[in-house]
Amino acid sequence: MTALNKYARIEATGLWRATPDVQRREVIVSIGDATLIISDLKDQALAHWSLAAVERANAGICPAIYHPDGDPGETLELPEDEAQMIEAIETLRRAIDRTRPKPGRLRWLGMLISFAVVVGFAVFWLPGAMRDHTLRVVPGVKRVSIGEALLKRVERVSGPACSDANGQAALARLGARLKAGRLTVLPDMPRTSLHLPGGMIVLGRSVIEDYEEPDVAAGYVLTEMANRAVEDPLHDLLRSVGIRENFRLLTTGDVSDAALDRYAEHLMARPPTVPETLAHLAQFKVAALRSTPYAYAVDITGENVLSLIEGDPMNGQLTEPLMSDADWLRLQNICGG
Repeated sequence: MTALNKYARIEATGLWRATPDVQRREVIVSIGDATLIISDLKDQALAHWSLAAVERANAGICPAIYHPDGDPGETLELPEDEAQMIEAIETLRRAIDRTRPKPGRLRWLGMLISFAVVVGFAVFWLPGAMRDHTLRVVPGVKRVSIGEALLKRVERVSGPACSDANGQAALARLGARLKAGRLTVLPDMPRTSLHLPGGMIVLGRSVIEDYEEPDVAAGYVLTEMANRAVEDPLHDLLRSVGIRENFRLLTTGDVSDAALDRYAEHLMARPPTVPETLAHLAQFKVAALRSTPYAYAVDITGENVLSLIEGDPMNGQLTEPLMSDADWLRLQNICGG
């Protein structure tokens, strides 16, 4: 230590006593190799104090009184005129103190790290874990109930679902043909299509009435099926409404009306999701349905849907009619013409 070398030749006179019940005696104090050496006037060593364990009993007051750490009964008193030795001891004590570990700081650091771990757990892991668990345990009937509740909120904007009986029967046959689950048509929905929890796919009236063939409406159904295969619609809802509503659904079996309102608005406002091309085309192939009519309905120029046109799995093949002409006419009148 540089400081030890600097003070190695300093000596001072002081008063030392080994225990409180003995008389103080005059001694010579010097600084050795990491020790404070206390010797009598004949240069016989009386005590060696480790500099790392020297404590001062009266900081800032003279005469300065020192003692070994943990033994205040053994003392060394240095008078005011031994200022150089006092300064040397204080300097070495400060230098040694700086090299010591700071338990308080370590405790605070440990607490901060622990807190950060807990926060990270709560923010990054817990929501996803709770969401995944909820998706596993929520029964199908509850999914259907949530889907129905969301449909009612969408109907506030679009009007009640079209309910012509003959059209409903034709729509059900289309759903069975595509293995799509339940299909619903809304008269004035801001979107062309969407899918809801519980296996429901909702179509806007325009995808049925504005085209001459049912392949377009069926293409929108297959698009929602492709999106649904990538992400469970209940998963999207839970991610959107947050961990509090997730916990509510997990513990009470319900999602609050306010959360459903917010999510319905979110569904109406967000742009349509475009499925990955291969997965999208796979839906058309399984259904033995041409993708080209749907592609041109999405983009009349074909520029943005070229992959669906060029990759049409039924291109050049004869396909069975998707539905009878009579059913198609019934479906086009599902909203009352």
